[in-house]
Amino acid sequence: MNPSTFASFIRRTFVVGAFMLAMSLGAIGTSKAETPSSSERASSETTHNMKINITISGKTLTAILADNPTARDFVSLLPLKLSMNDLFGREKYGDLPRAISEKGPRMNKYQVGDMAYWSPDHQVAIYYRQDNEQIPSPGVIPIAKIDSGTEVFNVRGSVNVTIERAE
Repeated sequence: MNPSTFASFIRRTFVVGAFMLAMSLGAIGTSKAETPSSSERASSETTHNMKINITISGKTLTAILADNPTARDFVSLLPLKLSMNDLFGREKYGDLPRAISEKGPRMNKYQVGDMAYWSPDHQVAIYYRQDNEQIPSPGVIPIAKIDSGTEVFNVRGSVNVTIERAE
């Protein structure tokens, strides 16, 4: 093989090899982006319709966990015992032992029964009365929704609360 033919052969081989490598990397990236990993599926499935119990003053309320990364991270803290203070006669809030994910959707409005994460101070809030005020920026991230009984939070001062997974 003369030097010119050999150089042409090497260039073609290099180009074909680079093309095949690019195609295989593209296929890997596409399949990974379209298909959630088994740990992502397991994490999502474990919080889909998961219930938690909130015990206050001898009464146990049930809440359904939101389907977002913040709620999933919140579950990793359970069981929790919190002293919750009152704010504006509409919500009780308590300090979490550590910051949790902020990857859930933010909202500036709430409904009675919402449990949400206030990320600036690493706090969880439970809304028990509607006053039609907006939540200041950056907003709160939903954690769970209490189905009924939130009036038990409508007491003066602080309350002690236990939050755990429902059996």
